[in-house]
Amino acid sequence: MNPTVHLIDDDTDFREGLAWLLDSRGLPTRSWTGGDAFLQALRSGEVPNACSVVLLDIRMEPLSGLATFEQLKALAWPWPVLFLTGHGDVSMAVAAVKNGAWDFLEKPFQNNLLVDKVEAARQAAVTLHTESQDRLQLQQALAALSAREREVLTELLQGHYNKNIADHLGITQRTVEFHRANIFEKLKVQSAVELAHRMGRLGGSGSGSGG
Repeated sequence: MNPTVHLIDDDTDFREGLAWLLDSRGLPTRSWTGGDAFLQALRSGEVPNACSVVLLDIRMEPLSGLATFEQLKALAWPWPVLFLTGHGDVSMAVAAVKNGAWDFLEKPFQNNLLVDKVEAARQAAVTLHTESQDRLQLQQALAALSAREREVLTELLQGHYNKNIADHLGITQRTVEFHRANIFEKLKVQSAVELAHRMGRLGGSGSGSGG
C-alpha cells in the first residue's frame, strides 16, 4: 500500500516546491490550490476516500486550513491530516491536533523533518486502513453467525464454561462445543481469550443479546 499525499496550499511557489520535494523522495503526491478544490473533488468522487494523507496549510484564502479540516471531519475523513503553520499560528495548530488533526509542522522547516513526518503519517494511514479492514471482516463474520451461535457467543464473552452455557441455553454440552468450534472458525480465532480481544477491539458491538 502506497498512500497518496494530498498537498493543499494556495501559495503556488511553495506548493510546487514542496510537491517537487515529495516527488523526489518517491512519495506519490497530488497538489491542490485550496481546501475548497480538494473538498469539491472529494465530494464528487474525483478523489476516492482511499488510504492517504493530507498536508494542509493552516492559513489560506478563501477557505482556511482549519475550515477545510472541519469539513473533512464532517465528511468522516478517516486519514491523517498534517498542518503546515507559520510561527504565529502554532496555537491554532495545537488546538487542531487536540481536535483530531494528526500533527503539525512549523514553517520554515527542514526538508528531512518534513519528509519524516509525512512518512510517519503515511504509516499511520496504513495502520488505520488495516485496522478498518479487520473490523469490517469481523463485522461480516459476526453477521454470518446463526441465532444460536450468537447466543453461545454472548455466553462465551461473559466467561461462561461449556457446561454452564448448555444449562443456560437448554442444549447439550456437545452442541455447545459444536457451536463454539463454528464461532472460532468463522471469527478466525483459536481461543476464548483471543475471541475476547477481537471483540474488545470492535467495542463489543454485534455480539448479540441472545437469551
